Amino acid sequence: MPREIQVKSILNKTKKRDSWFLDDYTLNMYSSCSFNCLYCYIRGSKYGTNLETSLSAKTMGPDGSSLELLDKQLFNRAKKNQFGIIVLSSATDPYLQMEKRYELTRDALKLIAQYKFPVHIITKSDLIRRDFDLLHEIDRTARLPEDLNLSLRRGVIISFSFSTLFNEVGEIFEPGATPPSQRLEILRETIEEGFLSGVSLMPLIPYITDTTENLHLFFSTFKTNRVHYVLPASITLFGTGPADSMTLMMNAIKKHYPRLEGNYLKLFKDGPQMPLYYQAAFKKKIVELGAEYQLELGVLSAAKKMPDLD
Repeated sequence: MPREIQVKSILNKTKKRDSWFLDDYTLNMYSSCSFNCLYCYIRGSKYGTNLETSLSAKTMGPDGSSLELLDKQLFNRAKKNQFGIIVLSSATDPYLQMEKRYELTRDALKLIAQYKFPVHIITKSDLIRRDFDLLHEIDRTARLPEDLNLSLRRGVIISFSFSTLFNEVGEIFEPGATPPSQRLEILRETIEEGFLSGVSLMPLIPYITDTTENLHLFFSTFKTNRVHYVLPASITLFGTGPADSMTLMMNAIKKHYPRLEGNYLKLFKDGPQMPLYYQAAFKKKIVELGAEYQLELGVLSAAKKMPDLD
């Protein structure tokens, strides 16, 4: 059963906007994650080996509910003309199954629409379909930061996260998440709704989903489905504790892909990131695939090709 917790702040200003995710603010209405992806960067002893057991809903603030706190923070930012893109969510998914009960994400979007802030939603879930009405309102009425006014021209960005297109692979590495096949369906639907929408293709799993064959399958599938952009990245694994991503991923490799255990030990013998030679080759390959399939590798470059909103 998820806990309900109090937070002192709910809307967080970032130190620097990321060039891919365009985050001026981050908003996480939940803590931990029922999708339980083994590779997740938030993993560690704080949440335990099964992230679902540490789920929390941020329902309370110091002087009322967390939504009252968000209302106050948005009001203050809007009054100072400090409009910026709010990323939902940076440390969990905004559309966990518990969102059906709490509706904190939907209520947050109502406030965001009221104060006319733009959003970038990053999700693995098809529950986003429920909120298309609010997202269309935000898309039309949001006030963009001045430096993005001409290049973005819309108030909503929606990115669906993929590390594989195969449900059976997803069951191993992201066992609680919406299956990739359903994710692809809602991605198509989101694009048909007219939203600026693409794929956060990360993390790619070495020797399993980052092969040349798989990369071509990813890009051809996304091209067929008229995806606006792809944001691909390799994997980073941390820690040696029982709840750390490195440990959990290595356990999964030993169990399901034992022939790859030696390869993984070599890849990560010097640290949590992929070796520099891999990163260089990966970047070159991604640029080639982007050109071959005529898919943008950035949100802003894709936005420039979108038609104006009515």
